[in-house]
Amino acid sequence: MANNYFIMIQKIEGLVAAPFTPMHADGSLNLSIVSQYARMLAHNGVKGAFVAGSTGEGVSLTYQEKRDIIEAWGHASEKDLLKIAMVGGNSVEEMQQLAKWAAACGYDAIAILAPHYFKINSAETIAQICREVGEAAPDTAVYFYHIPVLTGVNVSMVQLLEHLDGQMPNFAGIKYTHHDMMEYNQCLNYGGGKYDILWGWDEVFLGGMAMGARGGVGSTFNYAAPLYHRLMAAFDAGDLAEARRLQEKSIDIVKLLGKYGGISVGKAYMRALGLDCGTFRLPVRNMSEAQYGEFFQDLEDIEFFVYASEMPEVYS
Repeated sequence: MANNYFIMIQKIEGLVAAPFTPMHADGSLNLSIVSQYARMLAHNGVKGAFVAGSTGEGVSLTYQEKRDIIEAWGHASEKDLLKIAMVGGNSVEEMQQLAKWAAACGYDAIAILAPHYFKINSAETIAQICREVGEAAPDTAVYFYHIPVLTGVNVSMVQLLEHLDGQMPNFAGIKYTHHDMMEYNQCLNYGGGKYDILWGWDEVFLGGMAMGARGGVGSTFNYAAPLYHRLMAAFDAGDLAEARRLQEKSIDIVKLLGKYGGISVGKAYMRALGLDCGTFRLPVRNMSEAQYGEFFQDLEDIEFFVYASEMPEVYS
């Protein structure tokens, strides 16, 4: 086992997109466009892909489908695109198997989601799960994916760091998708800032940066990466008025998710760009074709295409 921290992956600065899992009209995986998808992300300056997470419907995929989508992204030829596989779920044994598979597919890191059927109220229990899954892929960096709004598991992330610090050589940090800014700051500064704490709340990305975030994972980075590049540049230049204006544009984009049904609307954004990823599986609901026409007009109204990700010419 490795005996130094962070030998697998450096702290991530910039955008990591959580890609949608492409599907055919019959609901089966459309793995043929993954290489095109990866090229599009790289073309738009995205640093990495967080595969099979919430946006990628990881919890709605079968075990074999998870292996297949992990493999497809692992084979994507964009060599500078970091790849993180979300292996989490309710079965620790399945997490271990997927962790081994992601490592075999050349992933830079894996992410562990808290089991959410038998609810956990102990950071020590999550730490034990992280260690056991991490041991299955000892040369691959491990993140914990903290998203209590979906898992219902909201234990102290500072305590998690305390339980893992010095106990897990390949633990890299946390994907933090929660609104507790104080705790986020504590995690960033834990141990002198030794861990990579990735921000996961797109519509308040500016708030995360104000607290110290330099890297984030998000679904809107798929289709609006240029907007966030401009937001980060404005923040770094000290132009907070422009940064706030751009964050408002991000909020306009996210508000349409709420208007048309939630997370599934992200695939409608991708369709508008020219990369059709199909629809979401049940229990998530999708917009109708009639609604899509209204949605497309809303995109014009919020000036979405001014800030939208671009399709590379070779694929357009």
